[in-house]
Amino acid sequence: MTTPAATTPPATAPPVLRIGNCSGFYGDRLAAMRQMVEGSVDGPTGTHALDVLTGDYLAELTMLILGKDTMKDPGLGYARTFVRQVEDCLGLALERGVRIVSNAGGLNPAALADKLREVAKGLGLDPAIAHVEGDDLRGHDVASRDGGALTANAYLGGFGIASALRRGADIVVTGRVTDASLVVGPAVAHFGWSETQYDELAGAVVAGHVLECGTQATGGNFSGFKTLPLDGTPLGFPLAEIAADGSSVITKQAGTGGAVTVDTVTAQLVYEIQSTRYLNPDVTTHLDSVSLTQEATDRVAISGVTGQAPPQQLKVCLNTLGGFRNSMELVLTGLDIDAKADWVRSQVDGAFTADEVTWTRTALPALDADTEEGASCLLRCTVKDAEAGPVGKAFTAPLVELALASYPGFTMTAPPGAPTPYGLYRAAYVDRSEVTHTVVHADGTCEVVADPTAFADHDESAGRRPSPYPAPADSLTRRMPLGSFVHARSGDKGGDANLGLWVAHDPAVDEEKYAARVTWLTKLITPRKVRELVPEADDLEIEVYVLPNLGGVNVLIRGLLGEGVAASTRFDPQAKGLGEWVRSRSVQIQEGLF
Repeated sequence: MTTPAATTPPATAPPVLRIGNCSGFYGDRLAAMRQMVEGSVDGPTGTHALDVLTGDYLAELTMLILGKDTMKDPGLGYARTFVRQVEDCLGLALERGVRIVSNAGGLNPAALADKLREVAKGLGLDPAIAHVEGDDLRGHDVASRDGGALTANAYLGGFGIASALRRGADIVVTGRVTDASLVVGPAVAHFGWSETQYDELAGAVVAGHVLECGTQATGGNFSGFKTLPLDGTPLGFPLAEIAADGSSVITKQAGTGGAVTVDTVTAQLVYEIQSTRYLNPDVTTHLDSVSLTQEATDRVAISGVTGQAPPQQLKVCLNTLGGFRNSMELVLTGLDIDAKADWVRSQVDGAFTADEVTWTRTALPALDADTEEGASCLLRCTVKDAEAGPVGKAFTAPLVELALASYPGFTMTAPPGAPTPYGLYRAAYVDRSEVTHTVVHADGTCEVVADPTAFADHDESAGRRPSPYPAPADSLTRRMPLGSFVHARSGDKGGDANLGLWVAHDPAVDEEKYAARVTWLTKLITPRKVRELVPEADDLEIEVYVLPNLGGVNVLIRGLLGEGVAASTRFDPQAKGLGEWVRSRSVQIQEGLF
């Protein structure tokens, strides 16, 4: 059976759907699910403050980890910590009417659903558990290219989740849906949106993107962390109050740590995106249409979001086993750092047989340092090969043998380690006709989710900053760190690095100066300027997109992370610290802006 293009919301559906999050990655706070469910009753009236609880456990690297799990045991492939969390608070969630939606199914959502039924039976409970499948393309042509893929998963949309919820599921687990689909699905089920209500769907995608990484929306990894109430209270997980028109309010439970501000929400909105067009299986979301308003303390309203038809094809995450890697770190202390590094490198020149050998060194230490650690830096050697042998003792022994025969002060940060396997990530695209998006309902019946009937081409030029672009007008300037009034958030998109930069919302700065700062930033950040700020990107393709409503830009540095996090030899393989580095770089800032 195939799902209809539209559904009808229950006649008694409340005007606002409250969706929370309890996980941003596989390994997030184990107690978060219970904390969110326990806090799902609002005040003395006992009003339910949470309708749906979502959990995001998947990332490109996580799919590789789960793929390795299935090599050991084909019955695995799902996030096992999710089972522990559900076991801990399933009874309370059912009592309070909190439905749970998660992509913890990974590569094996059917096995996870069965495991949850087993757990529920042991607790004397009988929840309706459904799962969504069809994303796994390991037997598909797209997975057989280049020697075969360990994992191959298409990103699915939210209408399968919606169908499961409409059929009464208390828990819905999925494979590789998009992160935002965990919110889109419940919203579609609640409000009865059709596949062509693009603005509403786009609004839900934005809310889902804000929630998906958990506490990153309430101050986690936030460059303005010094403005938060840092009293030791754990950061609260975010909640979205979604309205029928797709608008939403982002908030958190009372008494939890962190804050929800325009800046903390912006930080998550610019995280791991590419252009101003955010492509999802259900809708193409226009990120440059998003407007944020501080409605009250810890309440940020999202409005104005527009969307258009989704793309024709579905993105596929492919992970392959790339080979083996190993690394060793040598400590260089005191004087003659460069000469010491040159000598040890020359001593092992030709000794390594690995396919790839990479040497990197941390910054030179300060002169006349008052601690030994302060007078030292690290010389790191990383090797990679298709086989384990060349990166095992064949790599470590030549370095160890120099312990008494090389530069003065020779020492290592750790004993030699064994080779470890690494993976390669790449994205592919398939026609929707090659994917069967399927819901397996709690009663065991299967339902195929219909594909959208209309599609749109992606306008790659929308919002893209031309290069060169007129530089800010000459005036009296002062050389200061870019982060003096600019926030940043960075991350990885496969082998590409994403860097969002936006002007901080400072209550002491009037609207005119804020607008002037935004104009300055959006003119300053061009591909040429990014290459100046990030010299290692000098020969890479760089794209800059303007997000005027958010007061900033998004930068895409293609290829900075090589073949993805699992294979990268870069110091910061996921570009998590890239934004903070760029904020620390000095730029010329006009006198009137500070």
